Parts: sequence; C-alpha cells; structure tokens
Amino acid sequence: MTTPSPIGIVDYGAGNIFSLTAALARQGLTYEMVSQPEALNDYDRIIIPGVGHAGKAMAQLRERGMIEAIRQYKKPVLGICLGMQLLTRFSQEGNENLLNLIPLDTAAFENEISLKVPHMGWNTLNISESSGLLDQIPDSTYFYFVHSFYIEYNPKFTLASCNYGIVFSAIIQKDNYYGVQFHPEKSGIAGEQLLRNFSTLK
Repeated sequence: MTTPSPIGIVDYGAGNIFSLTAALARQGLTYEMVSQPEALNDYDRIIIPGVGHAGKAMAQLRERGMIEAIRQYKKPVLGICLGMQLLTRFSQEGNENLLNLIPLDTAAFENEISLKVPHMGWNTLNISESSGLLDQIPDSTYFYFVHSFYIEYNPKFTLASCNYGIVFSAIIQKDNYYGVQFHPEKSGIAGEQLLRNFSTLK
C-alpha cells in the first residue's frame, strides 16, 4: 500500500491550528505547512484552516502571494470554517472581497437571527448531495461549530446544510474546492472520517 503524500496546510497566520494537525496525525495523515505560493503544486491536496477575521486573512494571503496560487490550484482543496468562507465571493466581516471561487456570500448571523451569536456547539447536518467527502457519514450526524458568520444557502453548491435560526450552507463544493463550516478536527469520529475522506479525494 502506498503512503499518502503530505497534505499541504496553507500558512497565513490563522491562529492556533494544533487541533487540526493533531487530528491529522491521529489518522496517520502527514502534513506540511505551506507559506510560499510556488510550493502549493508540490502537494496532492491542501487545507485552508480557519480561525480569525476574513479581512485580515485576505490581507495575509495577499501579502504572501497566495491568492492567485490558490485560485489556479487544480487538486482538492478543503477550507475549514474561516477557510471555507474565504472560498466565497464576499464577507460582511470587514466588507471584504474574498477568493470568489464559489459564487456565494458570507453574512453575519446577528443581522438575521435572535439566537445567541456565535453559533457554538454541536449541530446536525442535512445532507442533500452525495460526495466522496461524506463517505460513511450519515445524514443528521453531529459536528462541532463555532462561527458568527454563515454562508448563504444555495442548493447548487451545497452538499449539506445546517439550521441555526436560519438554514445555511454547512458544506459547499464547486469543482475541486470544498468547504466545511464546522471544525472536523473537533468533531470526534465523524470529523476524523471526513478528514480521511478528504485525504483520498481525486
């Protein structure tokens, strides 16, 4: 059996990613941090992790020359939480234009719902499309969320949705770009299954 090549983790100063790297290590998945745009194509897949502010994240990606490199990348990409939001067109967080890889917008919960913000804790997925990313993950599985901004629901790009006072996209996909709003690395067995699934996507 061949050993999977390392997963590239885009390094743009996105806070503490220890829980993500620990989750990958538990699954026997190797990883390397990638801070140079020309190095992205050395990897068969990359993860854009997510902790922080959309505007500041875009500024860091721009400063490091990563924006066009990510836009031109043709192999599987997984954006997690903020990393997922960066794949969209625009965020109300900082009123920032984003990578525009998936034509959806990121909006603030506080403008739409009366529930406590951030949306924090366990919530279920409503799976609407089959995908290799969701192999062995049944509908209504719980995942762990922490976010104050959400991605608008559009069935064309949504593999799974979630409801927190409003229905929003919990997993999106367009071409080789995937995004999950929850934190798989904090979501127990189901989250680790999703990371394993990502490691084998073609």
